Amino acid sequence: MKHVKIKISGKVQGVFFRASAKDKARELEVRGFVCNEPDGSVYVEAEGEEEALNQFVAWCSKGPVGAQVGDVMVIDGVLENHSHFEIRRK
Repeated sequence: MKHVKIKISGKVQGVFFRASAKDKARELEVRGFVCNEPDGSVYVEAEGEEEALNQFVAWCSKGPVGAQVGDVMVIDGVLENHSHFEIRRK
């Protein structure tokens, strides 16, 4: 198991990025959360098997239809043992 923190910038708010990320995470059995940031970016904390996380990060690099991802920063984090994947409001 691995935990990553992901910051996605570009045109990523107002394009159903969070809902689509939740769907993709569930498909890949990734757990954690996603939220919009005040600076217009999307922030994700995700954990799961390394291959599933690699696929999830690759998806974040494209996002849903309508998104225009400019940059994706990924940092390893400490495992938090999330039980599911959720959308959080800041």
